[in-house]
Amino acid sequence: MKYAVIVFPGSNCDHDLHEAVSTIMGEEATFVWHTERDLSGYDGILLPGGFSYGDYLRSGAIAAMSPILTAVKEEAGKGKPVLGICNGFQILLESGLLPGAMLRNENQSFICRPQQIKVVRNDTLFTEMYEWGERVQFPVAHGEGNYYCDEKTLKQLQAHNQIVFTYEGNPNGSVHDIAGIVNKEGNVLGMMPHPERAMEKLLGSEDGRRLFQSMIQHGRERYATYA
Repeated sequence: MKYAVIVFPGSNCDHDLHEAVSTIMGEEATFVWHTERDLSGYDGILLPGGFSYGDYLRSGAIAAMSPILTAVKEEAGKGKPVLGICNGFQILLESGLLPGAMLRNENQSFICRPQQIKVVRNDTLFTEMYEWGERVQFPVAHGEGNYYCDEKTLKQLQAHNQIVFTYEGNPNGSVHDIAGIVNKEGNVLGMMPHPERAMEKLLGSEDGRRLFQSMIQHGRERYATYA
């Protein structure tokens, strides 16, 4: 499988994500600059964490207007997997690929620590290798990870079963303890915790591996279907 790791000015987790997919998972990964306009040659799209454009204006707001986002939307519309982690999640919100918005953490402080999260959906292409209700550990590192949506949007997320991960002991004030959501079609996932930093026991957890394994396995099954 071939994955595009999108790089914006200010991205600082792009190499972590590339390492997770290529070196650890053994798949092909390519850095793609934010000014590119064609992602048709890739099987999946990965938006890394960081501080795109220095988080000026609002986290993810300027990156959401980059030329590459038009291509991201096109490929998402075809059903390709799109994974946004941390700042990548913020970009997905700002671009309208996912509903809601991100606020500053409730305690107004930057949080950087291991975090327990709960898998509340294991039937997505990103989570099928987890158990339903399983507690896993991914690091969090953000100052604006307080997911917000109004009551109407929350009811829609619940009605369409779009909440994938929730926090155990909400660290940032997110609505309904939300740590990650998917779009209605299930092929676009945004999450604040960092699975790409939970790939080896040396780093404290390898719980992130199964997220990438799920995505890769889904891609292989899809490719086999079309072959």
